[in-house]
Amino acid sequence: MTDRSVPKLSKWPFYAGDLLLLALAVWIIRRSPNPFAPWPLFFLVASGAIGAWFCVQPFLVEYRAELAFAEADVLTTAVDQIKNLQTLSNQISFATAQWQLVQEQSAKTLISAKEMAEQMTVEAKSFGEFMKRANDLEKTHLRLEADKLRRGEGEWLQIVIRLLDHVYALYQAGVRSGQPALREQLLNFQNACREIVRRLGIVAFEAEADAPFNEKAHQLMDSEARPPAGARVAEMLAVGYTFQGQLLRGAVVTVKLPAELAPEPDTPVSLNDPN
Repeated sequence: MTDRSVPKLSKWPFYAGDLLLLALAVWIIRRSPNPFAPWPLFFLVASGAIGAWFCVQPFLVEYRAELAFAEADVLTTAVDQIKNLQTLSNQISFATAQWQLVQEQSAKTLISAKEMAEQMTVEAKSFGEFMKRANDLEKTHLRLEADKLRRGEGEWLQIVIRLLDHVYALYQAGVRSGQPALREQLLNFQNACREIVRRLGIVAFEAEADAPFNEKAHQLMDSEARPPAGARVAEMLAVGYTFQGQLLRGAVVTVKLPAELAPEPDTPVSLNDPN
């Protein structure tokens, strides 16, 4: 609020007029006979009243001026406060608009986040299904590869066993030839072949003559035939093999019956003949 100075009113004219009126009243009193006549009394009272009014009037004027200035100051303060309220209202309106804008942006962000989350869920589900299909396909492929390797392993094991059987047959031919040097060479060749396949996990084993027939280690030429109880190994026809501790083929043998089950001389029976 701006400081204002109240204008000062000159009081001496009012005081001079008051003195003149008072002097007039004194003059009327001195000139009028006793008792006072109506007109002199009237002028006496009038001059006294007017003189009093002149004496009080400057103070009344200053009072009204100060009152007007006070009212003006109050009005100015009220206007300033109204301006402040208007400014505050504008700020509140701006803040409200900003808040509405932020709320709209937040709603849009929330919707975008929700859509993104739904899209991520769909993508994750699709990716999971894809990985499942890929995993199933990979498992199927690996299973096929394993079956293929297993079949290939079985094939090359059968090939190796047949080769070893031919080597054993060759060694038996050398034994039956009656030539010790040839027999020794073929034995060394057979042992060398068995050592090579042993490194691959294939181990050859032979059946001892006159040993009890063991279904877990021996078999007849007819793999479906079963000798009677108490049968013993008569002769080994082919070597048995294991692969990494698992039985591939038992030793192929012929058997001889126990004495009490032996056939009569005139009715010979061969257990190794499938017919």
